[in-house]
Amino acid sequence: MLRLSTGDVIRLRKPHPCGGRDWTVARVGADIGLVCVACGRRVLLDRRGVERRIVAFVSRTAAPAADERGA
Repeated sequence: MLRLSTGDVIRLRKPHPCGGRDWTVARVGADIGLVCVACGRRVLLDRRGVERRIVAFVSRTAAPAADERGA
């Protein structure tokens, strides 16, 4: 399973109809909430679909500390 965090910016295979290909991760769970960087449109996709569509990470947020992960 791919590790995604809120605030990560990812690039997907197919462009959004507005022409943007980069998305900011807004929600993480069984479904992934994404916000288009170009137009601000919000979408909710299943985790498996997002993992298949990711081409690259444009930027990543810092990893949470051990006490924030519940370890």
